Amino acid sequence: MRIRLTAGLLAVFLVAAAGCRGGFLGKQYEYEEDLTLDIDGSAVIVVNSSLAALAALRGLPVPTDSAERLDRDQIRALFESPVSSVTRVSRAWRRNGRRFVQIRVEVPDIRRLGEAAPFAWSKYEFGADQEKHVYRQIVGASALQPGTLKNYGWDGSEIVAFRLHLPSKIIYQNARDLETNEPAHASRGNIVAWEQQLTDRLDGRQVDIHVEMESQSILYRTLWLFGAAFLAALLVLAFLIWWTMRRGRDQDEPAASTP
Repeated sequence: MRIRLTAGLLAVFLVAAAGCRGGFLGKQYEYEEDLTLDIDGSAVIVVNSSLAALAALRGLPVPTDSAERLDRDQIRALFESPVSSVTRVSRAWRRNGRRFVQIRVEVPDIRRLGEAAPFAWSKYEFGADQEKHVYRQIVGASALQPGTLKNYGWDGSEIVAFRLHLPSKIIYQNARDLETNEPAHASRGNIVAWEQQLTDRLDGRQVDIHVEMESQSILYRTLWLFGAAFLAALLVLAFLIWWTMRRGRDQDEPAASTP
């Protein structure tokens, strides 16, 4: 019984930590778009957000009162569109008295994502430019209603984030550190984030996301290197077998010619 209880608590903790990136594991975001982009323009976008932020930032009809029942099918329907399909809506978790939810969305063409209502505040561009690929996203105004900050209990310290997981090596990106305003560095080579205070996002201050990357994907390069290494290993193995057999024949020839 104790083992089952511990495993259950650990599972709940991991889901909440992964969804809200909160506590001692990292910064706590009130709203976050985590976009994984492929070189062909398809993408997976994961939204981690409080229901309050979905209502205030995007104007979505979601229950913001903790006493109201949360219908995950309703959340799914809000994010479904001809240009996007929802593959998962998580159970809600709580932080600072507010309920949070995670929505995972698949997008065949990132350039059309702005046609889906929850992402209509952004304009997306992506394509080849000479020997590189360029991604642009302009995040515009929110759907702020008067008195929102007070109604939902926000204190002004909350953060909004737009994170990109890119398919190839970054040549240029314009993200800046929220605290120092210095250029932000990509993590693990191809992950970069743009952060903004929730108050600025509620006011509709524009977020300009600009990234230039190599046109050859990291996966393609990795597979090519793996294939080349595998071929080289086969050639070395073949040479060792040939050399061993040749040496054996050379040693047997004098003995065979002795009368």
